[in-house]
Amino acid sequence: MGLTTRLLLIGLAGALGTLARYGISVWAARALGTGFPFGTLFVNLIGCFLITAITHVALTTTLVPQTLRLMLTVGFLGGLTTYSSFDLETTNLLRERDWGTAFWNVSLTLVGCFAAGLLGLALARWLVGE
Repeated sequence: MGLTTRLLLIGLAGALGTLARYGISVWAARALGTGFPFGTLFVNLIGCFLITAITHVALTTTLVPQTLRLMLTVGFLGGLTTYSSFDLETTNLLRERDWGTAFWNVSLTLVGCFAAGLLGLALARWLVGE
């Protein structure tokens, strides 16, 4: 597969990840309200879980070819996860002096995403081995 094709596939996957992020954010705001940035938290948790699981499977088996791994991790998950949104939302909470919500946003995101990554790795190891 040529470089141009690979770049187009990664870009397409990134667009799909961006659309998924938007959909999850809209759903979270409607379902859970806008007092806490649940949409950003959810996409970051999902992204941390998936990137570790996919990478482990890709690097330890032949189930995920390199181009598919790049499409999923760099493309789709790059479009899905939203660290910059997390940063902006937390900065805005701090500017508004909403210390408690800012604290919980940082705490839940850091601990939750790390835990999600470990769970993704554990699941991948359970499914395909070390």
